Amino acid sequence: MQASDRFNINSQLEHLQAKYVGTGHADLNRFEWAVNIQRDSYASYVGHYPLLAYFAVAENESIGRERYNFMQKMLLPCGLPPEREED
Repeated sequence: MQASDRFNINSQLEHLQAKYVGTGHADLNRFEWAVNIQRDSYASYVGHYPLLAYFAVAENESIGRERYNFMQKMLLPCGLPPEREED
């Protein structure tokens, strides 16, 4: 592998990380990563009607109520963020 190949791969990775927030970066902590995963999941559940209907049937709720519940869960999917330690 040449040095130019490594630079090209790194520049492509940086471009993807800038374009898509959920891909992460070096300074992303565990909590932020988990929040991204949870929000992506809930957005997928709301955006795909058959999946939303499946959850509604499984939980014996209306589809509108399930959509509302998922949207509410997107606000704080993993609870409050942990306190940051100051260096």
